[in-house]
Formats: sequence, structure tokens, C-alpha cells
Amino acid sequence: MTSFSFKSLFAGLCMAMAVGGASAAEISGVRFTDTATVAGKELKLNGLGMRTKFFIKVYAAGLYLPEKSTSPAAIQKMEGPRRVQLVMMRELSSDDFGKAFMDGLNANSTEQERSALMNQTMQMGKVFAMVPGLKKGDVLFLDWIPGTGTVTSLNGRKIGDTIQDVAFYNALLRIWIGDKPADPNLKPGLLGAR
Repeated sequence: MTSFSFKSLFAGLCMAMAVGGASAAEISGVRFTDTATVAGKELKLNGLGMRTKFFIKVYAAGLYLPEKSTSPAAIQKMEGPRRVQLVMMRELSSDDFGKAFMDGLNANSTEQERSALMNQTMQMGKVFAMVPGLKKGDVLFLDWIPGTGTVTSLNGRKIGDTIQDVAFYNALLRIWIGDKPADPNLKPGLLGAR
């Protein structure tokens, strides 16, 4: 009887591991679920990758969309909610993260776009100012919710005000999938090309 229970337990564990492995993607030990729910809608993991700077892992990133796409233009035109998930691989001050954010926005937006989105950019700056820094393992969500706006949360807690205008969310997306991405090795991963 003992061996039967052990065999059943072992078989159950094997099945759980097989099912668990099928429902998540992983990069450098960071797991991303195949789906995420934003505003009651199920999104699919489009792709994931690692942001590095000078060979140092900064964060793992995942892009969740209503439907998979390898086209940055199509992704920016998608209806429905979207999510960028960042999992920190190292500590980063809010000043450093904010600077990288601004560099990415500036590199992928025209002067006219930056001017039109100045208020939203300042709101995002206030979000960064609310967080003294990011720690290894912190999870940051940048969600677009139609009819609501861009919602930022850190470790499951909303931070800052909701930021209106889909053009601002698309400018955020271009930090990672634009013509001049923050990390050219991360872009193909987020676009599901790897």
C-alpha cells in the first residue's frame, strides 16, 4: 500500500510539472505565464526577452496582447487592453529608471509627438518619483485599458494616476519595439521572433 501511494504521488508530481511547464515561458529563471488578464480580457504572451546593458541583466520583459503579432505598427493599432511586464533582475534607482524611460521615449518619438504628450510624460515622471527605487524581483506592469488609460502597478499595487491617451501608451511601447529600441536584442523577443 505504501508503494502504491508513493507511485501515485510521483505520477501526480510528474503530471503537475508537465502541465506547469506547458503554461509558462521562461528567460533567465523568470517565468511568464502564457496568458494574463487585464480589464477582464485574456491576453496572450506575444514574446519575452532580457534587457541588458553592458552585458548586465537589467530586467526580463514580456509583452501581452489580444492576439499575437510580429508587427510593431499592428501592435500599436490593436484594439483592447495590452500589457508590458517587467521583472527586475537588479536594483535600479528611480532616477536611473526614469532617465532610461526618457531616453527611450525621446529616441522613438518626434519632437511634435513629445510636445503633444508632455503632460502624460510629466505624469509618468511623478509615478517614478513615488518609487524610491526598484529591487531585484520587483514586478512592474504597464497596462493599457481602453476607456481608462495607462495603469502602472508595482508588485500588484497601483502606483500613480491613470494616464490618458493611447498615443502615450504607444509611445511607451516604442521604447521596446520602436525603430530605436532601448535594447535591440530585446525587441525581437517581444515581437515573438525568437
